[in-house]
Amino acid sequence: MAPPGRFADGLRLESHKARAMRHRLRAAAAPACAVIALDQGRGDADPVVGPGDRVFVGTPIARPASGVAATIHSPVCGIVREIAQRETAAPAGSGPCIVIDSDGSDARDPRIAAPALESLGPEDLIARILEAGIVGLGGAAYPTGVKLATARERSVEHLVLNGAECEPWICCDDALMRERADDILLGTRIMMVTCGARRATIAVEDDKPEAIEALRRASSALGDDRLEVVALPALYPAGAEGPLLLAVTGLEVPHDAFPPSIGLLCQNVGTAAAVASWARSGEPCISRVVTVTGSGVGEPANLEARIGTPLAALVAECGGHRGEPRRLIAGGSMTGTALATDDVALTKAMNCILVATALDLVPRGEEMPCIRCGDCASACPAGLLPQQLLRAVTSGVTAEAGRYGLADCIECGCCDYVCPSRIPLTSRFRAARAEARALAADRQRAEAARRRFEQHQRRLAMQAEAERQAFEEARRLARGDGAGRSDP
Repeated sequence: MAPPGRFADGLRLESHKARAMRHRLRAAAAPACAVIALDQGRGDADPVVGPGDRVFVGTPIARPASGVAATIHSPVCGIVREIAQRETAAPAGSGPCIVIDSDGSDARDPRIAAPALESLGPEDLIARILEAGIVGLGGAAYPTGVKLATARERSVEHLVLNGAECEPWICCDDALMRERADDILLGTRIMMVTCGARRATIAVEDDKPEAIEALRRASSALGDDRLEVVALPALYPAGAEGPLLLAVTGLEVPHDAFPPSIGLLCQNVGTAAAVASWARSGEPCISRVVTVTGSGVGEPANLEARIGTPLAALVAECGGHRGEPRRLIAGGSMTGTALATDDVALTKAMNCILVATALDLVPRGEEMPCIRCGDCASACPAGLLPQQLLRAVTSGVTAEAGRYGLADCIECGCCDYVCPSRIPLTSRFRAARAEARALAADRQRAEAARRRFEQHQRRLAMQAEAERQAFEEARRLARGDGAGRSDP
């Protein structure tokens, strides 16, 4: 167990946040046409509206189809034009979206009202947070209410707020912490009530002194000794859940478990601000703060933008394209997803839009054989042996890859970054993890089918036995032996 405040491994990366942080956080214009993906990062939700329906700002338009999706609300007031396949940031590259034409009025749903927090118990708060569609805004997009409910069931003691933001281009959380520290603390205290935590730590990298000062000033004004703000070394990937919790608490999350199993819960500072926004106004999660940056953007900035806003409109808000953009990335340079077009719309999971030119991209070069230098193992924050993992996944030995900790890979990209042979390790591991999940799902379906077959066979056997007994009873009655008597 590592002592608090220490990271076992990681990288010191050159920061590219200064240009975007020159400007204060500002609101982007509401989109004239909002395109809201039914998959906001954790699976599809089911539409509850159809073409021609009139919706208001905050009207529910889709509800969870699975346990890890979240309720989706309209970000504009207008008419639903269609539900159709559109380009999205999902791994498949496209997915079903609800398209809403705004009427420009921005009228709120009349059912929206600020909650009476003092009259709500923890379970009620969790239900309301679920209904508000609030998710992890650090990029995971996991429903906050589900995490809080699980944490409450496990009686967590310690809530850790993630303000590390270690990706070299992303600074939306930094802007939030500087300008809305009070909201972050309010959201933190509400989440402490819901999950039952007795203390909370807001962890921020030490290259964000203004954010740290703003949070400490706000915390001091509250006078709540359960809250603590700590500065961590600016080391990538400090913002990953496992390394962050290890650095703050000294506790390591078991490889086959989640933080609540050891009394911890981790939430993003943006999520806390979203909880506070809901608590103040009752408005659901219809917007998020996003960093629009890169050498291909005229004036990088942090914008509070409505979910469903086309990325092209957000780039235009920041001075439009400049130079010769080579790549559009949703997320950071280390863990983001390359997009084919800026027609894609903003989702709850998207914390950065990186418009990269040749100035921002380091050519990977031709892949060469592994020289077993061990640099990848030295850099891996999860303590894995990437070179051994690579051998297992390239040979197709899933069980061996599992033994080497494939499921524990956090896909941070550190091994790629340091590999002198330019091997795309992370993409290989990501594909292998997806294949392993698919195989596990197949096994679960096969096991469920086997159980259904065995249950069916048992029902048939019971039915056959009941029919046999009925037949024997009928024979006895026909012979005049009387019901219930046995043959001599």
